[in-house]
Amino acid sequence: MEQRISEKYLNFASVIDEATLAQNRLTAQMPFIYPHLASMPDAHLGKGAAVGSVIPALGAVIPAAVGVDIGCGMIAVRTGHRASDIAGLDRRKLREAIERAVPLSAGHNNKVLTASAGTRTGELADDAAAAGFDPAAYLRDWRLQLGSLGSGNHFIEVSLDEEESVWLFLHSGSRGVGNKIAQRHIKAAQTYCTGRSIKLPDRDLAYLEEGAPEFDRYIAELMWAQKFALLNREEMMDRVLACFGAWTGERVLERERINCHHNYTEVEEHYGRKVWLSRKGAIDASPGRAGLIPGSMGTASYVVEGKGYAPSLNSAPHGAGRQFSRTRARRTFSRDQLRQAMAGIEYRDTAAFIDEIPAAYKDIDTVMADAKDLVSVRHVLRQIVNVKGD
Repeated sequence: MEQRISEKYLNFASVIDEATLAQNRLTAQMPFIYPHLASMPDAHLGKGAAVGSVIPALGAVIPAAVGVDIGCGMIAVRTGHRASDIAGLDRRKLREAIERAVPLSAGHNNKVLTASAGTRTGELADDAAAAGFDPAAYLRDWRLQLGSLGSGNHFIEVSLDEEESVWLFLHSGSRGVGNKIAQRHIKAAQTYCTGRSIKLPDRDLAYLEEGAPEFDRYIAELMWAQKFALLNREEMMDRVLACFGAWTGERVLERERINCHHNYTEVEEHYGRKVWLSRKGAIDASPGRAGLIPGSMGTASYVVEGKGYAPSLNSAPHGAGRQFSRTRARRTFSRDQLRQAMAGIEYRDTAAFIDEIPAAYKDIDTVMADAKDLVSVRHVLRQIVNVKGD
């Protein structure tokens, strides 16, 4: 059950540190917040606004409250395969095939465009022209990023649900081009507020207002980056499906596909008014809406359905949420501890992933218990293959 911290701030997390509470209090004080900021069960400290916060604004958007990985989110496919169909196959071969098919890690892009990536980037180029900007002004080779994973907590997984059905599951966003768009408009918002002598409780809470050219430019490029992220996940999933089919030697039947953002902004109606709703580390949990909530590396993930809980602004958590910074995690945990956490899961055994160890994150079961009013669980997934970038 939520806790009302102030008139403008509802907290849904049973485990939350004081720094995150304080950050959310600041954001909730912004003059355009309506009806209140909702802090998700996985909330933790972020840039400007906390990760895991849902920020409804009347006539304004805070670019840093959308985040620098515009459109980051999840995609999952439930296949027609079952655990028994792949029991005798070498999972390492599948992992290595996926690692060859999808560029991993920061700065790693495709060498050439696949036919499907060419079609998707052609659509994006048309959209950008219609929006009045050139993505190449941000990143010359933006097309070659479509179909690439990135690093950090981005991943590709093969999982089994409670009925032993095989799921393909991945997490990524708008890559370098989205990051550069975000950084430009965070600075533009700071310039906008400075030029109007707007006093801010935190420089990263700088905002843009409807009616201003800077607002229109940001929204146009934001929507483009959100679509890039969506298509980036689609492209990668198509490649993973191809790898899985080649590995099994059988046609892969796709029974269900879910693709959802968890770092984005859109216009929604809440408590009788239209607002610009920024979900920074949260998913849409409108009534009947399918969503994806991943755990951390080595733990369960969830396929959910939204309950449309109004106080949460029809939102739900986007994952486990960090409780250790990457630096602190590297100081605290060892490669042997990571191996123990990943027992039974095929993954690339490297010290580069120590900061992604499950113990660096909140307990996903606690997060899901906190979200019981927000979503119902359709499937619980357990990983059998994990692919990540350094």
